[in-house]
Amino acid sequence: MIPIVYPLSLAAILFVIGMIGFLLRKNAIVIFMCLELMFNAANLVFITFTNYYQLIDGQAFVVFVMTVAAAEVAVGLALIVAIYR
Repeated sequence: MIPIVYPLSLAAILFVIGMIGFLLRKNAIVIFMCLELMFNAANLVFITFTNYYQLIDGQAFVVFVMTVAAAEVAVGLALIVAIYR
């Protein structure tokens, strides 16, 4: 079994990379990609604790977060296309 520290460390690294990219970049597409990276880091934490405590609630929450992230990307990209036209 993998220790809980490994996926949590990976999630922290991914979140920090996403946050730095979100704060430093000016390109809207890159900002959305960094925001998705932060969402995926949060999902990794949810799944890690779900597996550690053997619950099902975290997996349902991950599906909800992924749905919101997909809707955010669709609306954000539509706004970017509308603005640059």
